[in-house]
Amino acid sequence: MGFIKAFTGALGGALADSWKDFYIPMQNVPGTAAIFRAVQQETNAGRGTNTKRSENIITNGSKIIVPEGTALITLQDGAITGLITEPGGFIFTSDDPNSQSMFSEGGRLSSTLSQTWDRFKFGGQPASQQLAFYVNLKEIPNNRFGTQSEIYWDDAYLNAQVGAVTRGTYTLQIVDPLLFIKNFVPSEYLQVNAPIFDFADMDNDAGAQLFNEVVGSLSAAFSNYTNDPSKGNRITKIQGDQIGFAKSLSQAVEDGYQWKTDRGLEIVKVALQAIEYDEDTKVLLRDVKKADALSGARGNSFMQQSVARGFQAAGENGGANGMAFMGMGVNAVGGTIGGLQQPVQQQPVQSQEDPYERLAKLKKLLDDGIISQEEFDQAKSKLLGV
Repeated sequence: MGFIKAFTGALGGALADSWKDFYIPMQNVPGTAAIFRAVQQETNAGRGTNTKRSENIITNGSKIIVPEGTALITLQDGAITGLITEPGGFIFTSDDPNSQSMFSEGGRLSSTLSQTWDRFKFGGQPASQQLAFYVNLKEIPNNRFGTQSEIYWDDAYLNAQVGAVTRGTYTLQIVDPLLFIKNFVPSEYLQVNAPIFDFADMDNDAGAQLFNEVVGSLSAAFSNYTNDPSKGNRITKIQGDQIGFAKSLSQAVEDGYQWKTDRGLEIVKVALQAIEYDEDTKVLLRDVKKADALSGARGNSFMQQSVARGFQAAGENGGANGMAFMGMGVNAVGGTIGGLQQPVQQQPVQSQEDPYERLAKLKKLLDDGIISQEEFDQAKSKLLGV
């Protein structure tokens, strides 16, 4: 069985009227659908009625339409007999064993698609049942995920384990329709009058399985992202980097569940709607933000301002005595300033003040608790020369 390309572009009514059977996609297919049936168009604008066709047999010479963004797969008695990934109109033949047309360029179809076809193709004459299905090759949106409790990952920037509850959506794409059909789609979606395989259908167990596998991969995905040096190891970038996190999540899903190699599926984009950190992580993030603010030149400037404010407060609280204390060059204050600037050679200051008046001021500082008894005794000995 095979296909011969008949035309591209729009169809005229007269052309459709002249064909034995004319297959098109079924109507009202949602954007979240992955598999849906090809149905016969029995009339075209009221013309070309075809009422004598065989049920579930694709007549040799029939025409099949393949819209943009879809692939068409034909099956005979459950076995794959044909594949088209190129848009256009095709003539169905039952005497060509090389039933394929894969000339689509610039898309995301897997480079191994031809190899997949070689493994799965089936040739022969019609026997009892022939069916045709379309596979959605576009990005399939609005696939939701979320965690009910915290997930944990090791964060390289925080240098600690991080926990959070998260939720969002992702888009996925079928990059190998043969693998997808063969290895993942349940048989109920590949039969006569089969329902639409819709990822948004709550009763679709296969879609529910993908949801569980994505949730099970989130911890590894967050770890992949935050430990990637090209991302600066910053979790704060993740909500604005749909493609970057999608690559991390896709890799985690592939490592754990082989979506691409076994099922022909790939995650393309991710939108994180929320990341709600646990209490320990919130405390850690606050500390890290403070440390970031005090790092480098900004930290030196902040510390100098803090010391200056401390000096000002000491002068205001101690009055003249407090300022006198500052003028004495106490070791603790000198050490603080020395840590903020290059050391300079200090010259002794020769005081012209009467030693007894200075001694009285020192006694006042001692009584006010500004200096210790030891400091007073040392200054007294120096002033009196004893």
